[in-house]
Amino acid sequence: MTNTKNANEDAAAPTRSGRRRYSAAQKKALLDEAAAPGSSIAITARRHGISPSVLFRWKRIQDDGGLAGLRADERVVGETEVKQLQARVSELERLLGKKTMEVEILKEASEYSRGKGWLLPRTSSGSGGSR
Repeated sequence: MTNTKNANEDAAAPTRSGRRRYSAAQKKALLDEAAAPGSSIAITARRHGISPSVLFRWKRIQDDGGLAGLRADERVVGETEVKQLQARVSELERLLGKKTMEVEILKEASEYSRGKGWLLPRTSSGSGGSR
């Protein structure tokens, strides 16, 4: 059997664990090749030395992402972007907690100072003031 393509032509170099890593563009190209008339996932997987289950998983992920985007009528956000946004939310929550603590400490210090007579008592701004 002669292949028109080298089996590892589209593959990235194996990692230390021996697994090959494929970019999103490479995955899409392999799925497009499998979807071509006269081809199948099994044929494409064999041609490139990939397990058919890997291609089936990529296809399911691609299909699920497309359906989720259509269902919600919005774009599908990548997992990396989700993780970045979650990290940003966590950082903002941490900063909010820090500022809340600062406000509480300042309130306690203010009340303590008023009790000692170091500060003037609060005046209500709603009552008629002199001008």
